[in-house]
Amino acid sequence: MATIIENALIERLAAGLPRSPQQLNGLRESDAELIQLPGTNVVLALTTDGVVEEIEVGLYDDPYLIGWMTVMVNASDLAAVGAEPLGVLLNQTLAPDLDDEFVARLQAGVRDACTACSLAVLGGDTNFSDRLQMTATAIGTVTVGRPLTRRGCRPGERLFASGPLGLGSAYALLKLSGDPRAAGASVEYQPAARLSEGRLLRRFASSCMDTSDGVIPTLDELMGLNGVGFTLESPVEELLHPGAAAASTATGTPPWMMLAGPHGEFELLFTVPAERCDAFVEAAAAIGWWPLEIGAVTSRAGLQIATEAGPAPLDTARVRNLFLEVDGDVEAYVAGLTRIDATLRPPSYADAPAPAGS
Repeated sequence: MATIIENALIERLAAGLPRSPQQLNGLRESDAELIQLPGTNVVLALTTDGVVEEIEVGLYDDPYLIGWMTVMVNASDLAAVGAEPLGVLLNQTLAPDLDDEFVARLQAGVRDACTACSLAVLGGDTNFSDRLQMTATAIGTVTVGRPLTRRGCRPGERLFASGPLGLGSAYALLKLSGDPRAAGASVEYQPAARLSEGRLLRRFASSCMDTSDGVIPTLDELMGLNGVGFTLESPVEELLHPGAAAASTATGTPPWMMLAGPHGEFELLFTVPAERCDAFVEAAAAIGWWPLEIGAVTSRAGLQIATEAGPAPLDTARVRNLFLEVDGDVEAYVAGLTRIDATLRPPSYADAPAPAGS
């Protein structure tokens, strides 16, 4: 299996650092860290994340969205382990020249996201610098049943998404691309963490991860941790959020690229054993949720996606490493994905002899 640049860095940074004997998850095995509180049945879910890079490159430039996403990127990690939200700690580094209206909208985004997620602001830290930086730590609990992790799926299980996919990549493409076709297109982007859905999934799912880094990177991580493969059984167009489909059409970008990341839509990807699927779908409908059944878990390694010519293998590690390999250059990234697109042919098609005279 190809080395994932980000994972290699995480493992190098974490090597030798002390870990809690009460920690239930291994490195990269869950979206939030899971700590069994001694003497109780309570599992504490802890996660920390920020929107520093997104601010620096201009992906998030609206102060309300910055505040909203500071909370949501962390709340989504709680959702992916099925935790009950408790609260957040905020770390806000503010530029001294920010005007009052900007700060007010920033805090309104934080407030509204916390209200939407039933998260109290427990405290934090405030600093000043020449650049705005926003990070948070979210805390949740699991008191009944087991928390979800990224590990546990097996061949024969079904693959689901909590909702339509691709909006995160579409937003980033339209916001940052130099493609003139993107200039007249836009999508509304204000994702909400799937907290109630995550709590329901504790009863049914065998593995779960959020799509904060995009769909394909998420699938690649799940495949690597579980030693399985995935087949997407529906055409990608049927999986896309309407905004992602519109962005694909406006820019002439192949639909599968809307799943490539590295910026996601904060949906959940999860697996359910076949024998639990009917009960799961019924329970989901009871809370007004209609998840997408998008494929299957296979014993054959790798990701197969549906194309017009049939199922084709997609090199997920190559897709996942690409953004770092081009140092975040969006135009180079899209060009690299376009080269990968040219290889997306079913094996029988790709291996067929060329017609005479070609």
